[in-house]
Amino acid sequence: MASNETATPPHAAGSMEVPLKRSAPVQTQYGSGARSFKKHAVVPTLLRVFLFATAVTGVIVMVTSKETKQIPVAPGIVISKSAKFSYSPAYVYYVATMSVAALYSFITGMILVLALMKPGGNSAKLEFHLVMLDSLLLGIVAATTGASGGVAYIGLKGNSHSKWNKICDRYGSYCLHVGASVFLSSTASVTLLLLVWLSVYALYKKIAGR
Repeated sequence: MASNETATPPHAAGSMEVPLKRSAPVQTQYGSGARSFKKHAVVPTLLRVFLFATAVTGVIVMVTSKETKQIPVAPGIVISKSAKFSYSPAYVYYVATMSVAALYSFITGMILVLALMKPGGNSAKLEFHLVMLDSLLLGIVAATTGASGGVAYIGLKGNSHSKWNKICDRYGSYCLHVGASVFLSSTASVTLLLLVWLSVYALYKKIAGR
């Protein structure tokens, strides 16, 4: 009696085997975090280089703001008077503040460069510390910009109510140096504001991506 069971052809048995799909390589959080940190660290590094150049230039321009003029005080009597940045506490504060800003931008810029060279790192922790320090320095630089700008405006326009005479009509080179320094400190303030925004945005992207 013939058996009802038939042998399965070899090609049919082979077709019944389901090929296993190779799973894609899993991207580790360490590698993705490192690449993300490097992507977000390039622009802040360049901004810190620009901040360093701006702060150093502002200090040099302010320190060199010195001019001596012969001022007539009476018929036939002329005295020599000088205008220097050290005569104003606001300008001395400016030099100290911008020197700190230059040193800070150099140190933090080197930290970011080293972080870019490393394969990984705790980027969120570093960005948190940087945004806190950048915010603090932003307040200090903005304060020195306002103080120096106020004194410079009095030198340019004077104040008739307080009987403060303007001096920029006589000390033109001195006032030009001071005005350029105030402009540079304003640029440094804007640069620090951009750094704070970039750090906050980077932290937001990390929190939103979780």
